[in-house]
Amino acid sequence: MISIIIPIYNQSKELDNCLYSIKSQTYKNYEIIVVNDRSTQPLSRVMKKHKNIFGIKLEYMNNQTNHGAPYSRNKGLKRAKGEFVLFCDADVVMENNMLDTMVDALRLNKDVSYAYGSFKYGYKLFPCWPFDEARLKKMPFIHTTSLIRKEHIPAGGFDEKITRLQDWDLWLTMLEEGHKGVFIDKVLFKIQGGGHTMSAWVPTVFYRLFPFLSKVKKYNKAMAVIKGKHKLPL
Repeated sequence: MISIIIPIYNQSKELDNCLYSIKSQTYKNYEIIVVNDRSTQPLSRVMKKHKNIFGIKLEYMNNQTNHGAPYSRNKGLKRAKGEFVLFCDADVVMENNMLDTMVDALRLNKDVSYAYGSFKYGYKLFPCWPFDEARLKKMPFIHTTSLIRKEHIPAGGFDEKITRLQDWDLWLTMLEEGHKGVFIDKVLFKIQGGGHTMSAWVPTVFYRLFPFLSKVKKYNKAMAVIKGKHKLPL
């Protein structure tokens, strides 16, 4: 079984679309754990519709205060019952065979710990690369929405002190523990425009031409934090 963990802060419309895409999956053996990080928007209508009308296996949890996505993912992880875990942001819309494709990849590659693919942000393609340790130590290129063997997730899950690039930190920690990934050369999902997942994204050329931009400075600072933690060259 796959435990799909969705941390959410507002984004009720995006969550509605995300849950529709999960309901449409060809792979049906899953549970969904939604962790509400003290949203100011009501989410009950969306939750009731998908749980009561469509019969989705859905668990809903509330944080007492706003803690951020890493805390919410870890909270969901503690309740997960599946052999596999998928951390899915609320603005993700899956291709209808995404879960089947990812499970097949892990079953065919028993020596790897997680499977990942490419995705689209709106109409823009974000292609990915085959798993490469050297590349992973230099840059983040694997999205959070990857299918992971639960038994290989580090103790404690996500580092809740890391505020940006938490997925890169997770993959580096797993690499240090001997766990690697496998690339699926397909677009597996799209991210809905206007959501939070890609809110800090700017085109690659900006990092070279406009290092003074606030978003670029914040990104470079986050990179330095992760590299310092994992003792990687700056």
